[in-house]
Amino acid sequence: MVTQLPSAAQQDIIYPDSDGQPMADNTKQFELIVLIKKNLDLLFANDPNVFVAGDLLWYPVEGNNKTRIAPDTMVVFGRPKGDRGSYQQWREDNIPPQVVFEILSPGNTVIEMVKKSKLYERYGVEEYYLYDPERSELTGWLRSGSELEEIEEILGWTSPRLGIRFDLSDGELVIYRPDGERFATYFELAQQKEQAQQLAEQEHQRAEQERQRAEQAETKLQNLLTRLQEQGINLDDL
Repeated sequence: MVTQLPSAAQQDIIYPDSDGQPMADNTKQFELIVLIKKNLDLLFANDPNVFVAGDLLWYPVEGNNKTRIAPDTMVVFGRPKGDRGSYQQWREDNIPPQVVFEILSPGNTVIEMVKKSKLYERYGVEEYYLYDPERSELTGWLRSGSELEEIEEILGWTSPRLGIRFDLSDGELVIYRPDGERFATYFELAQQKEQAQQLAEQEHQRAEQERQRAEQAETKLQNLLTRLQEQGINLDDL
């Protein structure tokens, strides 16, 4: 087997970490991107070989710094967690992101989204989900051979790769974890953490009260035995 070494020209190519575009055009888009990204972080927190990124440039082809895509969120199975300036696929065992998410904003054009879709299809994405918060429309595509085919029934759909389920509630995107729990906002997660801490503190206090009651009971018993012995009463003789 012959290994082709990168040419000097390829080695000199710079792959910028930024395309100069903002992560989001408005607060609603930003919140949805963060919601999906952070909940996926939590979902795969214990798997060291699932890499989740938000608004990270993906370069699929070595030697080509013009072909690049920045999914709002992407998930890569088979690659370690860790910081990256960009996702250069040839440095990642040539593994493309298997799942990508896009949150549509008013600044996105039809031509731009069609171009992204074609790139996702061409470079190996298995699942692509697009949500338009202004119209409350969710669309998904699943790979079939060399093409991404639209998922006909997206509401109630469960991602084959992620195990998460999609739905709409009161015109808002709702995503459920494999355990049936909804994706939670940062505020909701903070509340859950605070409640868990309160419950843990209550349990600690209850355990401490039980320990103190047990110690008091033991002390009373020992005092009783001492008084009985002082009166010449031996419990073994009773």
